[in-house]
Amino acid sequence: MKVIAVIPARLQSERLPRKMLREIAGRPLPVLVYQAVRSSPLLDQVIIATDSEEILASCRAHACDVRLTSAAHRSGTERVQEIAQSVEADIYLNVQGDEPMIRPAHIEVLLKLFEDSAVQVGTLKTKASPEDIRNPNAVKVVSDREGRALYFSRSTIPFDRDRSEPCYFKHLGTYAYRRPALDRFVALPESSLERVERLEQLRFLENGISVYTAETLYDTIGVDTEEDLARVAGLLSGN
Repeated sequence: MKVIAVIPARLQSERLPRKMLREIAGRPLPVLVYQAVRSSPLLDQVIIATDSEEILASCRAHACDVRLTSAAHRSGTERVQEIAQSVEADIYLNVQGDEPMIRPAHIEVLLKLFEDSAVQVGTLKTKASPEDIRNPNAVKVVSDREGRALYFSRSTIPFDRDRSEPCYFKHLGTYAYRRPALDRFVALPESSLERVERLEQLRFLENGISVYTAETLYDTIGVDTEEDLARVAGLLSGN
Protein backbone atom coordinates (compact mmCIF):
# COMPACT_ATOMS: atom_id res chain seq x y z
CA MET A 1 0.00 0.00 0.00
CA LYS A 2 1.09 3.55 -0.66
CA VAL A 3 0.67 5.49 2.59
CA ILE A 4 0.80 9.26 2.97
CA ALA A 5 0.81 11.04 6.34
CA VAL A 6 -0.68 14.53 6.46
CA ILE A 7 -0.14 16.82 9.44
CA PRO A 8 -2.83 19.53 9.63
CA ALA A 9 -1.41 22.69 11.23
CA ARG A 10 -3.96 25.46 11.72
CA LEU A 11 -2.79 28.82 13.05
CA GLN A 12 -5.79 29.69 15.22
CA SER A 13 -6.12 27.92 18.57
CA GLU A 14 -8.46 28.68 21.44
CA ARG A 15 -6.59 27.45 24.50
CA LEU A 16 -3.01 28.11 23.39
CA PRO A 17 -2.97 30.99 20.87
CA ARG A 18 -0.75 30.49 17.79
CA LYS A 19 0.47 27.21 19.24
CA MET A 20 1.70 25.89 15.90
CA LEU A 21 4.42 28.53 16.03
CA ARG A 22 5.46 27.65 19.58
CA GLU A 23 8.85 25.99 19.79
CA ILE A 24 10.51 23.24 21.78
CA ALA A 25 14.30 23.09 21.54
CA GLY A 26 14.20 25.56 18.63
CA ARG A 27 11.67 23.59 16.56
CA PRO A 28 8.01 24.55 16.03
CA LEU A 29 5.42 21.97 17.08
CA PRO A 30 4.51 20.80 13.55
CA VAL A 31 8.20 20.32 12.75
CA LEU A 32 8.59 18.07 15.81
CA VAL A 33 5.60 16.05 14.66
CA TYR A 34 6.90 15.89 11.09
CA GLN A 35 10.29 14.60 12.20
CA ALA A 36 8.68 12.01 14.50
CA VAL A 37 6.36 10.77 11.76
CA ARG A 38 9.17 10.67 9.19
CA SER A 39 10.97 8.16 11.42
CA SER A 40 8.39 5.50 10.47
CA PRO A 41 9.62 3.25 7.63
CA LEU A 42 6.02 2.49 6.60
CA LEU A 43 5.28 5.88 5.02
CA ASP A 44 5.90 6.96 1.45
CA GLN A 45 5.53 10.68 2.11
CA VAL A 46 4.84 13.12 4.96
CA ILE A 47 3.22 16.52 4.31
CA ILE A 48 2.35 19.40 6.63
CA ALA A 49 -0.90 21.06 5.52
CA THR A 50 -1.44 24.58 6.85
CA ASP A 51 -3.63 27.63 6.37
CA SER A 52 -0.89 30.06 7.42
CA GLU A 53 1.95 31.70 5.53
CA GLU A 54 3.81 32.02 8.86
CA ILE A 55 3.61 28.29 9.53
CA LEU A 56 4.55 27.61 5.90
CA ALA A 57 7.71 29.69 6.27
CA SER A 58 8.70 28.25 9.66
CA CYS A 59 8.32 24.66 8.44
CA ARG A 60 10.17 25.32 5.20
CA ALA A 61 13.04 26.71 7.28
CA HIS A 62 13.36 23.22 8.76
CA ALA A 63 13.25 21.48 5.35
CA CYS A 64 9.75 20.06 5.78
CA ASP A 65 7.40 19.22 2.89
CA VAL A 66 4.66 21.76 3.64
CA ARG A 67 1.66 22.85 1.55
CA LEU A 68 -0.70 25.82 1.88
CA THR A 69 -4.35 24.76 2.07
CA SER A 70 -7.68 26.56 2.34
CA ALA A 71 -8.42 28.70 5.39
CA ALA A 72 -12.08 27.69 5.10
CA HIS A 73 -11.57 24.15 6.40
CA ARG A 74 -13.39 23.41 9.64
CA SER A 75 -11.40 20.30 10.57
CA GLY A 76 -8.09 18.58 10.07
CA THR A 77 -9.85 15.85 8.09
CA GLU A 78 -11.00 18.40 5.51
CA ARG A 79 -7.41 19.61 5.20
CA VAL A 80 -6.20 16.03 4.67
CA GLN A 81 -8.83 15.55 1.98
CA GLU A 82 -7.61 18.62 0.11
CA ILE A 83 -4.11 17.13 0.01
CA ALA A 84 -5.60 13.81 -1.16
CA GLN A 85 -6.97 15.54 -4.25
CA SER A 86 -3.43 16.14 -5.53
CA VAL A 87 -1.42 13.32 -3.90
CA GLU A 88 -2.55 9.77 -4.70
CA ALA A 89 -2.31 7.09 -2.02
CA ASP A 90 -4.07 3.97 -0.77
CA ILE A 91 -4.14 5.13 2.85
CA TYR A 92 -4.02 8.66 4.28
CA LEU A 93 -2.91 9.27 7.85
CA ASN A 94 -4.14 12.31 9.75
CA VAL A 95 -1.58 13.15 12.46
CA GLN A 96 -2.43 16.22 14.52
CA GLY A 97 0.17 18.98 14.45
CA ASP A 98 0.08 19.23 18.26
CA GLU A 99 1.04 15.57 18.90
CA PRO A 100 4.86 15.62 19.13
CA MET A 101 4.96 12.40 21.17
CA ILE A 102 3.79 10.23 18.27
CA ARG A 103 6.15 7.35 17.49
CA PRO A 104 6.56 4.70 14.77
CA ALA A 105 4.83 2.10 16.96
CA HIS A 106 1.61 4.12 16.77
CA ILE A 107 1.75 4.19 13.00
CA GLU A 108 2.56 0.49 12.74
CA VAL A 109 -0.39 -0.69 14.84
CA LEU A 110 -2.77 1.73 13.10
CA LEU A 111 -1.81 0.61 9.59
CA LYS A 112 -2.11 -3.05 10.59
CA LEU A 113 -5.88 -2.51 10.75
CA PHE A 114 -5.91 -2.00 6.98
CA GLU A 115 -4.77 -5.54 6.28
CA ASP A 116 -8.53 -6.12 6.46
CA SER A 117 -10.01 -4.72 3.25
CA ALA A 118 -13.29 -3.95 5.06
CA VAL A 119 -11.64 -1.28 7.21
CA GLN A 120 -12.22 2.20 5.82
CA VAL A 121 -11.35 4.32 8.87
CA GLY A 122 -9.00 3.54 11.74
CA THR A 123 -7.81 5.29 14.87
CA LEU A 124 -5.90 4.61 18.10
CA LYS A 125 -6.81 3.98 21.72
CA THR A 126 -4.83 3.30 24.87
CA LYS A 127 -5.74 2.42 28.43
CA ALA A 128 -6.74 5.61 30.22
CA SER A 129 -4.72 6.75 33.19
CA PRO A 130 -6.70 7.42 36.41
CA GLU A 131 -6.43 11.18 35.91
CA ASP A 132 -7.81 10.96 32.36
CA ILE A 133 -10.92 8.92 33.17
CA ARG A 134 -12.92 11.96 34.31
CA ASN A 135 -11.00 14.58 32.36
CA PRO A 136 -13.25 16.03 29.60
CA ASN A 137 -10.17 16.99 27.58
CA ALA A 138 -9.24 13.29 27.35
CA VAL A 139 -11.71 11.70 24.94
CA LYS A 140 -12.91 8.21 25.86
CA VAL A 141 -13.93 5.47 23.44
CA VAL A 142 -15.87 2.21 23.83
CA SER A 143 -15.53 -0.47 21.16
CA ASP A 144 -17.18 -3.76 20.25
CA ARG A 145 -15.40 -7.12 20.27
CA GLU A 146 -14.16 -6.59 16.71
CA GLY A 147 -12.61 -3.25 17.61
CA ARG A 148 -15.30 -1.08 15.99
CA ALA A 149 -15.92 2.10 17.95
CA LEU A 150 -19.39 2.25 19.49
CA TYR A 151 -19.04 5.82 20.75
CA PHE A 152 -16.53 8.55 21.54
CA SER A 153 -17.20 11.00 24.36
CA ARG A 154 -15.68 13.60 26.61
CA SER A 155 -17.78 12.03 29.37
CA THR A 156 -16.63 9.01 31.35
CA ILE A 157 -17.86 6.00 29.41
CA PRO A 158 -18.85 3.37 30.28
CA PHE A 159 -20.62 4.55 33.44
CA ASP A 160 -19.52 2.33 36.34
CA ARG A 161 -22.88 1.93 38.08
CA ASP A 162 -21.94 -1.06 40.26
CA ARG A 163 -18.30 -0.08 40.84
CA SER A 164 -17.06 -3.04 38.81
CA GLU A 165 -13.96 -1.06 37.73
CA PRO A 166 -14.14 -1.47 33.94
CA CYS A 167 -11.18 -0.79 31.70
CA TYR A 168 -11.43 2.73 30.29
CA PHE A 169 -9.85 3.62 26.97
CA LYS A 170 -8.57 7.01 25.95
CA HIS A 171 -8.86 7.94 22.29
CA LEU A 172 -5.68 9.16 20.59
CA GLY A 173 -6.55 11.53 17.76
CA THR A 174 -4.49 9.98 14.97
CA TYR A 175 -6.57 8.59 12.09
CA ALA A 176 -6.11 6.63 8.89
CA TYR A 177 -8.57 6.55 5.99
CA ARG A 178 -9.08 5.01 2.61
CA ARG A 179 -9.88 7.66 0.00
CA PRO A 180 -13.63 6.88 -0.38
CA ALA A 181 -14.23 7.34 3.36
CA LEU A 182 -12.25 10.57 3.36
CA ASP A 183 -14.25 11.95 0.43
CA ARG A 184 -17.54 10.92 1.98
CA PHE A 185 -16.68 12.62 5.29
CA VAL A 186 -16.21 16.03 3.71
CA ALA A 187 -19.40 15.63 1.65
CA LEU A 188 -21.51 15.00 4.76
CA PRO A 189 -22.91 17.85 6.89
CA GLU A 190 -21.76 18.30 10.47
CA SER A 191 -23.67 15.77 12.58
CA SER A 192 -25.67 16.55 15.72
CA LEU A 193 -23.47 14.51 18.08
CA GLU A 194 -20.34 15.94 16.47
CA ARG A 195 -21.68 19.42 17.21
CA VAL A 196 -22.56 18.60 20.84
CA GLU A 197 -19.30 16.83 21.76
CA ARG A 198 -17.07 18.81 19.39
CA LEU A 199 -15.65 15.51 18.12
CA GLU A 200 -15.48 15.21 14.34
CA GLN A 201 -15.14 11.40 14.35
CA LEU A 202 -18.76 11.16 15.47
CA ARG A 203 -19.77 12.23 11.95
CA PHE A 204 -18.60 8.83 10.71
CA LEU A 205 -20.56 6.92 13.35
CA GLU A 206 -23.76 8.91 12.90
CA ASN A 207 -23.66 8.12 9.18
CA GLY A 208 -23.08 4.39 9.59
CA ILE A 209 -19.35 4.41 8.75
CA SER A 210 -17.42 2.08 11.07
CA VAL A 211 -14.33 3.45 12.81
CA TYR A 212 -11.98 0.63 13.84
CA THR A 213 -9.72 1.09 16.85
CA ALA A 214 -6.22 -0.26 17.37
CA GLU A 215 -4.85 -0.47 20.90
CA THR A 216 -1.40 0.89 21.65
CA LEU A 217 0.65 0.74 24.83
CA TYR A 218 1.91 4.27 24.31
CA ASP A 219 -0.04 7.32 25.38
CA THR A 220 0.64 10.71 23.82
CA ILE A 221 0.36 14.29 25.03
CA GLY A 222 -1.60 16.66 22.84
CA VAL A 223 -0.32 20.20 23.37
CA ASP A 224 -3.31 22.39 24.25
CA THR A 225 -2.00 24.46 27.18
CA GLU A 226 1.20 26.03 28.50
CA GLU A 227 1.40 23.14 30.99
CA ASP A 228 1.26 20.61 28.15
CA LEU A 229 4.01 22.46 26.31
CA ALA A 230 6.25 22.44 29.39
CA ARG A 231 5.55 18.76 30.04
CA VAL A 232 6.42 17.73 26.48
CA ALA A 233 9.55 19.88 26.54
CA GLY A 234 10.65 18.11 29.69
CA LEU A 235 9.99 14.64 28.29
CA LEU A 236 11.74 15.33 24.99
CA SER A 237 14.78 16.72 26.81
CA GLY A 238 14.94 13.60 28.97
CA ASN A 239 13.86 15.28 32.18
